[in-house]
Amino acid sequence: MTGVPASAAGGSGAKPVRGGKLGTAAVNQASLWNIANILTMVRLLLVPGFVLLLFHNGGYDPVWRSFAWAAFAVAMITDLFDGHLARAYNLVTDFGKIADPIADKAIMGAALVSLSVLGDLPWWITGVILARELGITLMRFWVIRHAVIPASRGGKLKTLAQGTAAGMYVLVLNGPLATLRFWMMMVAVVLTVVTGLDYVRQAVVLRRRSLAAERAAVGRTAEALNEAAGSPGAGVADAGAGAGPAAGAPGASGAGASGSAVRVSGGSTPVEPTVGARDGAEAER
Repeated sequence: MTGVPASAAGGSGAKPVRGGKLGTAAVNQASLWNIANILTMVRLLLVPGFVLLLFHNGGYDPVWRSFAWAAFAVAMITDLFDGHLARAYNLVTDFGKIADPIADKAIMGAALVSLSVLGDLPWWITGVILARELGITLMRFWVIRHAVIPASRGGKLKTLAQGTAAGMYVLVLNGPLATLRFWMMMVAVVLTVVTGLDYVRQAVVLRRRSLAAERAAVGRTAEALNEAAGSPGAGVADAGAGAGPAAGAPGASGAGASGSAVRVSGGSTPVEPTVGARDGAEAER
């Protein structure tokens, strides 16, 4: 749940080499059945298994809840490993781009909703976390045409806090450990809200910059077309060059050339604002 599809973290796919780094030779596209995608599919399959284990025998059996915690822990760990493998071996598929964020949110959403149904976790906590995750996902689609919002360090801490707190709530804890898990969940809620607001800020800034860059590019293209098709100096130069030989006099030819040179020089004066506009656009980026 880092906000960036783990299986999509790489490029077009590359052959693994010693040390887990990319080699110079790369294949055209990673196979669907690569290790990152397999771990993502395992995480998806663990979601219904986790729910069944949690609610088995009424949902309050310490042994079955321990089994549910194990399934939840494996799912969270695979989220870390498939992201690392995707980055190290450049494994990416369209399936991974879609399935990885779904798997991340499915396992956490299943844990929060199930715990609230059992009465162990207040519904307002579940609502805040799920609303944030859904809102950020929709916001990413809103700005994806302009830019990709990278996963921040706060977002990673948020994911770690959510996973730790939810895992502690899955277990049957009493005394100081029960108090500790409550405060851990509060930390997770605060990080959830703060990082969510930060992602909104990033999205607005990135979208504004992208739109400004697009407008500047359109302006430069229009100016270039106007210079190429409607430059006054170019037209006068062509007319002067054609009028010189028609006069039949050597001086006339020289005068036409001289006149055209003056007109071309005069017609080239708008170039300076164009260069200034380009510099301004680059600075705005």
